[in-house]
Amino acid sequence: MEKKQMDFLLELLQTPSPSSMEMQIQKRWMKEMESHADEIRTDHAGNVIAVLNPQAEFKVLLAGHCDEIALVINRIDEQGYLHFDKMGGINPKAAVGMKVAVLGYRQTLTGVIGVNAQHHGGLKDDFGLEDLFIDCGAKTKQDIEKFIQIGDLAVYKRTPEVLMDQYISGRGLDNRTGQFIVGEVLRKLSQKDLKVGVYAASTVNEETNMGGAYFAAAGIQPTMAIACDVTFATDYPGVNKNKYGDIRLDGGPVLAKGAPINRKINQLLEKSAGTLNMALQYELTPRMTGTDADRMRLTGQGVPVSLVSLPLRYMHSPVETVSIKDMEEEIDLLVEMVANMTGHESLNPLDD
Repeated sequence: MEKKQMDFLLELLQTPSPSSMEMQIQKRWMKEMESHADEIRTDHAGNVIAVLNPQAEFKVLLAGHCDEIALVINRIDEQGYLHFDKMGGINPKAAVGMKVAVLGYRQTLTGVIGVNAQHHGGLKDDFGLEDLFIDCGAKTKQDIEKFIQIGDLAVYKRTPEVLMDQYISGRGLDNRTGQFIVGEVLRKLSQKDLKVGVYAASTVNEETNMGGAYFAAAGIQPTMAIACDVTFATDYPGVNKNKYGDIRLDGGPVLAKGAPINRKINQLLEKSAGTLNMALQYELTPRMTGTDADRMRLTGQGVPVSLVSLPLRYMHSPVETVSIKDMEEEIDLLVEMVANMTGHESLNPLDD
């Protein structure tokens, strides 16, 4: 990956983007896309959509959500400790002992998630978020309320790291890597003579309600849509591959197979992978995908969808880890597919 693109990716990963508060990262992504897109659109959900060839009747929507899981302050006690609930899929065990940035209504404060010392009994085996708290160093409720109020959000204070020059580790790779990927696909396609319209959407709220994807697809009314998200890698100790499948970092992009997925779109992706001599991996989504694809599919008169995912270790932890090679291959795969579309493709699975 070129240094400029890597620097941009790392900048995105260091920008707080908790679900419902994605404005800062969206403005940065929009600024980056302005020089590559024919037009930039936003909507009332907070989505940013970069468009190429908007006059084309055949519209391809590529969606990567930019929001990350977070903590939401739900109580401030008299000693100034912050108590919290989850905004998205927070794992209480991963939160213990972490530093956080509390995005206060007046100021961002650093805090630590306190933990009872093992000498004093430690945490109970079945502890939950209600047993944890954030210590920002305040002495009283009045001290902390100068900066923080109920409903403010906090994210893990974690700097992304490059491991062995081949992997990236940090918080919120789910799914700011997807936001980066759809932007890179649009950037590369901007140099092509396209026969279809391309709508690269940085969507919001996927971790909580997937409303951003609904707004995006309902507004665009695409001919087809592809969600670019992450999926569970199973290539590390302790994972039952018989139960969860065999998905590996450096194994290539992952295509979903199941009832929500349009087979014709998957065939286009597989043909492109063959042209590139690229390995693909597969995951099963029998009923739902659990991604933006589910909401995009059910907008308007119905939208044919597919899901292309990046293998990711340690989902919803502060140390999520992905492969740079897999990211590059996913970008190349999508560029190859879209660049070679004629705009006359049938997505009806009954057509031969």
